[in-house]
Amino acid sequence: MTDNRFLWEYDEALGFEGLCGIDEVGRGPLAGPVCAACVVLPRGLELPALNDSKKMTEKRREETYALLTVCPEVYYGIGFASQQEIDEINILQATFLAMHRAYGELLQKLPEVKRPRLALVDGNRDPGLPLPTQLVIKGDGTSAHIAAASVLAKVTRDHLMAEYAREYPGYGWEKNKGYGSKEHYAGIAQYGITPLHRRSFLKNLTEKHHDG
Repeated sequence: MTDNRFLWEYDEALGFEGLCGIDEVGRGPLAGPVCAACVVLPRGLELPALNDSKKMTEKRREETYALLTVCPEVYYGIGFASQQEIDEINILQATFLAMHRAYGELLQKLPEVKRPRLALVDGNRDPGLPLPTQLVIKGDGTSAHIAAASVLAKVTRDHLMAEYAREYPGYGWEKNKGYGSKEHYAGIAQYGITPLHRRSFLKNLTEKHHDG
């Protein structure tokens, strides 16, 4: 199993108590929303496979997601920004919006005494949350809180794209999760652009295809 002690050591050096971790997934796909997660972890939680979600196998992500979501001491919020919002305000601002929504949902679930004092946010762009924020480049491979948020966001969005794949078959979303794979482009060529597509990401195709 992964030796991930360094993830916990990073957070422990910041005091651990009062931290929340925030990460997003889905900035690059051609279809579907961007998804963010915000999580508060209890000290000593056993997450043996936890890592940057991109470095974990699907099986390990699902196992870790299950551990996170069933533990009563883990508090988390999920936020989305839709493909329409991405088209309207651009992907960066939509990512920030999803992060704000995730943080807002976390606060609704969190007892007042556990309210975060510091947000650890993956990346180098400050989303402007209403609490002190520490930006952590490659944070999902640095901080346990951010890594946990990356798993929650990734698995949540993957499940959603699998649902959308049943609604709009032919694009391969259950496998490519909305990213621009060969199968996805072939689906667009055959069936057209769906209401779930990000039109701003498909400017060169929107003139050739109408809603499918």
